[in-house]
Amino acid sequence: MRRHGLDAKILAGGQSLVPLLNLRLTKPKILVDLNGVSGLDHIRETSAGLRIGAMTRQSGVERSAIVREKCPVLAEAIRHIGHLAIRHRGTIGGSLVHADPAAELPAVALALDAKFEVLGDGMARAVCADEFFIDYLTTSLRPDEILGEIIFPVLQPSSGYAVEEVARRHGDFAVAGVVAVVDLDGEGKIIGPRVALFGVAPTAVRARAVEQAMIGQQPGNELIRDAAALLRDMLDPPGDIRASSAYRKRAAAVLTVRALTKAVQLCHTRRLS
Repeated sequence: MRRHGLDAKILAGGQSLVPLLNLRLTKPKILVDLNGVSGLDHIRETSAGLRIGAMTRQSGVERSAIVREKCPVLAEAIRHIGHLAIRHRGTIGGSLVHADPAAELPAVALALDAKFEVLGDGMARAVCADEFFIDYLTTSLRPDEILGEIIFPVLQPSSGYAVEEVARRHGDFAVAGVVAVVDLDGEGKIIGPRVALFGVAPTAVRARAVEQAMIGQQPGNELIRDAAALLRDMLDPPGDIRASSAYRKRAAAVLTVRALTKAVQLCHTRRLS
């Protein structure tokens, strides 16, 4: 990779790269296949969180008992990715590095403040999720680096979560989508809400204004609607053949209300169980 620079492309699961090759949107001279590299396919629980190797297949993460127990919002998000055959080949790292703004996994990483372990030429560096995604299909990876591992924080047993999206057909990239995680304190007030949007900007985005409007408040329909309404000033989504900018903005607000409502309801349920 160091020798060929931008003429080289990484092949992981191929579910993002191969369509680009078919459409002649990228024409690399060299393909570097990671499927024969050991040590990049694992799921481990550590004190820092769930460490998931970049070459771990999406279906493996989706089915993992430890993921469903410790970070269920990640398993829930993967259920929305394409179809089962795609998830059998696609890797969690491949989706994150592809950085499609309509993909679910970058939004999950942002919502959870995931950390990325980047490897290159005998060196390793850690990158926060909010520094990893730069622009449309662009990350902070250098030409001679690969993503080795992602560290997803473990959710509290009582955390509520939800993933909501709208797409033209099942398996399509989302026109708009939301990942929401909510915790409640002993008085039932909201602490640490996390809301990340996808499909509405050049990258997945964290809706921090929405989060700030909810912190320390008693959850309720009016609070959630008022917080989601802040997206009107925050978002300026692109329009394309799938949806107009106005539709995406409206959909983002509606989906945020749905996701936060479900997350709060689940939080109450898990606190009582």
